[in-house]
Amino acid sequence: MIYSFWMYDRHCECIYSRDWHRSAAHEDKEDLQKLIYGSVFSLRNITRKLSDDDAFLSFQTSKYKLHFFESPSNLKLVLITDPMMSDACNALRQIYAGLYVEYVVKNPLSPIEHPRGTGVDNDLFNMGLDSFVRSLQGFA
Repeated sequence: MIYSFWMYDRHCECIYSRDWHRSAAHEDKEDLQKLIYGSVFSLRNITRKLSDDDAFLSFQTSKYKLHFFESPSNLKLVLITDPMMSDACNALRQIYAGLYVEYVVKNPLSPIEHPRGTGVDNDLFNMGLDSFVRSLQGFA
């Protein structure tokens, strides 16, 4: 089961998020954005200090699994799934290369930077992401 998708720019700002199977808890979405980014940032730094390579791809608890991909331009993509879901790193790469680059980066009307408060607002990206994620094995 896939719960949510998050995308952060090189300035640590959440520029996109999408929920599928996440309960409508009463938490503040901005706080959740910061918690997810802080977790990814901390775990990535721990991984870098403990090993020579930058191989942080995912971490898992008994309730969820967080999958991570960082693009060459420091865009960070996070997919939160059920812990039984297999590695989704390739799916995140496909979202970046096939959807984000095609529909956002190559769009001349899309801003290069996303100042605080504005994020990715592109209907083709939204529809493509939703269709792609729903097609993944384990979406249920």
